[in-house]
Amino acid sequence: QVQLVESGGGLVQAGGSLRLSCAASGRTLSRYDMGWFRQAPGKERDFVAAIRWSDARTYYIYYADSVKGRFTISRDNAKNTVYLQMNSLKPEDTAVYSCAAGSQVGVPPRQADFGSWGQGTQVTVSS
Repeated sequence: QVQLVESGGGLVQAGGSLRLSCAASGRTLSRYDMGWFRQAPGKERDFVAAIRWSDARTYYIYYADSVKGRFTISRDNAKNTVYLQMNSLKPEDTAVYSCAAGSQVGVPPRQADFGSWGQGTQVTVSS
């Protein structure tokens, strides 16, 4: 099973940017579908973004409506790392952000499709 460790969280003012990283060990990430989820205090964990393989050379990217146009998911297979670039941050983006790895993730991506999870990194956006 792949081990995932997130980093890059912190405190930022509204309108600012952060880039989260998810580094993998144990196995290569190159063939996994990857996702980012977040959980705000007192709320359920929600889908944020995912990058899903369609075939050996093609992948698709999905975003929650609430982050479209502001967040970008990307992967660097050589570094075994997935990123989440977050721009134009809003106070409602405040949450613990977790990355996840899975195989044959469905459309739309669901939490149950991902078998490996990181511990999460806190993102706090002040108004």
